[in-house]
Amino acid sequence: MAIINGKTALVTGASAGIGKSTVEALLSAGATVYAAARRVERMKDLERRGAQLIHMDVTDEDSMVNGINSILEKEGSIDILINNAGYGSYGAIEDVPLEEARRQFEVNIFGLARLTQLVLPGMRENRHGKIVNISSMGGKMYTPFGGWYHATKHALEGWSDALRLETRPFGIDVVIVEPGGITTDWGTIAAENLRKTSGGGAYSEAAIRTADGLAKRYESKQLSEPSLIAKVILTAVTARRPKTRYAAGSYARLSLFLRWLLSDRAFDKLIQSMA
Repeated sequence: MAIINGKTALVTGASAGIGKSTVEALLSAGATVYAAARRVERMKDLERRGAQLIHMDVTDEDSMVNGINSILEKEGSIDILINNAGYGSYGAIEDVPLEEARRQFEVNIFGLARLTQLVLPGMRENRHGKIVNISSMGGKMYTPFGGWYHATKHALEGWSDALRLETRPFGIDVVIVEPGGITTDWGTIAAENLRKTSGGGAYSEAAIRTADGLAKRYESKQLSEPSLIAKVILTAVTARRPKTRYAAGSYARLSLFLRWLLSDRAFDKLIQSMA
């Protein structure tokens, strides 16, 4: 852990779930941690543990610029960036308004990308840095009614690969983390959005069935805790030569293996039977 002791880390989406657990893990490892989210009031417990709270909306340019500048003024550098902010909004591709589709891209891709742009100059100058992008097993596979969400995560995978090649000469590591099923509000929110968007139209029967399955799965005790992904992130940022990808959490490795193994048609049947 000596490699992280005294380093400055920024974690987005830190008010709950994976982000919150990651802040706790980094603090325990000796890092100076800035916990960023829109809902600062939900992070008071992190502040008591030693985190520096910062209000940040990854869809707002001024919010990101001001946040990064304030950290640099206090600390001089940002050594670790955990791009965790994101969400999933489910619905049939035909039904989801393009405004909502664009918002998912704004949060899950463009906001993340802009924040990375703001952090990169300092990392290049210092010739070191760790950037961890939280993708999903959904960045390599697909499910019905998750088309726009999957599109953002597939995009993040390719974007991260390109970024890794570009920044390697400057001593910067870019890592992708692909969580599986995690006990968070993600599934409940996705199910609610699915019912709202496609629960009454041409896709209603399958949409309601899928929403019920999502909600039931995320309310069960069968999913992994956010702390598991936080441990994976800590492993990545403390490794001298981290892997380019880490898959962890319920269903992640098995799902990705089956996606690699099966043909498109065979995988379609498997996903439809599960959904």
